[in-house]
Amino acid sequence: MKQPSVIAPSILSANFAKLGEEVDNVLAAGADWVHFDVMDNHYVPNLTIGPLVCEALRKHGVTAPIDVHLMVKPVDRIVPDFAKAGASLISFHPEASDHIDRTLGLIRDSGCKAGLVFNPATPLSHLDYVLDKLDLILIMSVNPGFGGQSFIPAALEKLRRAREIIDRSGRVIRLEVDGGVKVENAAEVAKAGADTFVSGSAIFGQKDYRTVVAAMRAAIDGA
Repeated sequence: MKQPSVIAPSILSANFAKLGEEVDNVLAAGADWVHFDVMDNHYVPNLTIGPLVCEALRKHGVTAPIDVHLMVKPVDRIVPDFAKAGASLISFHPEASDHIDRTLGLIRDSGCKAGLVFNPATPLSHLDYVLDKLDLILIMSVNPGFGGQSFIPAALEKLRRAREIIDRSGRVIRLEVDGGVKVENAAEVAKAGADTFVSGSAIFGQKDYRTVVAAMRAAIDGA
């Protein structure tokens, strides 16, 4: 059974010169979470933000859940830093951890909810032995590294399969999607089973955040 929908704008597409204001505005416009795309120019070919930005937003007064997507390798070294900085959820890629079960345990022991991220060509078989440690499954609908990419249609079938796995387990696990999500395809993505929607340029690229967030939520909830 799907949980209430969550819209999590990715600050990767925000104006970093006024990031606090941007996050305040998008949350005031109706967004639920703040999504962090953390890239290390090693696991993925880009370099973005670290724990200091997370800490700065908390000090700025942001109280909404901060959803940290680690595209870094190795993973374990940075997890406690993000937890201390105020992260609510931390997810990572199985390819980036030598011991997936241990990393999930580390995230939870650090006081955060734990997620596992699947690239377009990464099999869902990694879920077989770790569902009991998961709060979130993130399906990438683009290859990680850059914002503004187009949605990969094959992600819809992967979402459907992940939804079946979650429902069979009977566990409360969110199913998140990240990459090319916009108003025009949000309903189709929701029908495939997603309940948590990361969107970057499709929100931050618009002048009126409230209008686009409302339109996306209407599409999701009407699916």
